[in-house]
Amino acid sequence: MNNKIYPSYFSWATLGLYVVFFIVPGLMGFYYSFTDWNMYSSEIQLIGFDNFSSLFSADEKYMKFIINTLNFTLSTVILKTLLGLLFAIALNEGIRMKGFHRVMIFMPAIVPMLVVGLIFKSVLNPATGLLNESLRAIGLDVLTQKWLVDVNWAFKSIIAVDTWKGVGYIMIILLAGLQSISKTYYEAAQIDGANHWQKFKYVTVPLLMPALVVTTVLNLLHGLKVFEVVYVLTNGGPGYATDVLYTTIFKEFSQGRYGVGTALSTVLFLFMTIVGYFVIRLMAKEEEHSA
Repeated sequence: MNNKIYPSYFSWATLGLYVVFFIVPGLMGFYYSFTDWNMYSSEIQLIGFDNFSSLFSADEKYMKFIINTLNFTLSTVILKTLLGLLFAIALNEGIRMKGFHRVMIFMPAIVPMLVVGLIFKSVLNPATGLLNESLRAIGLDVLTQKWLVDVNWAFKSIIAVDTWKGVGYIMIILLAGLQSISKTYYEAAQIDGANHWQKFKYVTVPLLMPALVVTTVLNLLHGLKVFEVVYVLTNGGPGYATDVLYTTIFKEFSQGRYGVGTALSTVLFLFMTIVGYFVIRLMAKEEEHSA
């Protein structure tokens, strides 16, 4: 009897903790996103959708931050997937020192993003940074740029740093997927006269799709909630050129504009929910096809 009571009690206790620490704060945040809550007034009034209308207004800066977040997400998903797949295919072949190359490519993934940001903030310094100094040393002064302070280069630099850090993790997942594909499929394709591209298109990609779906989900969620790399490298600058949703939420709360901050959090939550919904449906379809 005790074996039946304790699991039931534990389940209800877990559910209660989940409601108290996750559901209730979420509902409170959703409520406050419809108010003028701020640190300069002791009264909180409902203002309807005013916060949300200002977020999506073309005259407001917030729409730019939403677009920046989506651009960052799309760019990093494409770059990490393509580079990760390229590295995975290369390391799945019979090249020398495969273990060493895998470790070197994967190593940035285990370094905290804060550390990565601080390192690259020094490397990309326009005056004394290692990158510009190296370009000058080999006579390529024309390629030097103000990587983190130029509007045209700051956002691209952030995308490059984030891709460098995360591509190794994506590579490992895709490499595991490639190694799970039986060689008999490629042998059968070889007998049918398939070339390398046809093997990749009709054998590798379909059988690797579950791993690609997983990496896409991870990349999408990471891109939508990006914060550390932007905050450390540029803090949203120059101006507001590299601000994203999470840095904007951080700044709004820091300035006491809690209502707008919670509205931005709600928008980000909706984005992630929509993305998660469609990705889960895609994964379900892939499981049906594989079954």
